[in-house]
Amino acid sequence: MGPISLIALTLAALLFSAGGILVGKLFNKGSKNLQKGEAYECGIPTKTSPWHQFNVGYYLFALLFLIFDVELVFLYPWAVVVKKVGVTALVEIMVFIFILFMGFLYAHKKGALKWM
Repeated sequence: MGPISLIALTLAALLFSAGGILVGKLFNKGSKNLQKGEAYECGIPTKTSPWHQFNVGYYLFALLFLIFDVELVFLYPWAVVVKKVGVTALVEIMVFIFILFMGFLYAHKKGALKWM
């Protein structure tokens, strides 16, 4: 794949995306309904302002989920090449899992895993 192919693919991507946006702008009616700007929560009409603060525990819980979920992205390539690399791969993954476990213990000690 030479530089010409890369330029052609970039131009095709730009044309397709710009074309989709242009078609959307041309055929959109654009209603000015105020209800469109409101927050949508399971079909229940909002009674208060949608700009209220949430408990920071929800945010921390979501971050912990992402941290421990993303570890699977790193475990998959390891599982593919574990036979080729041998003992080195086993030692590296044990260190990786140990670091994750220490993070889990830290979060548990700080009470980040307790649900409200």
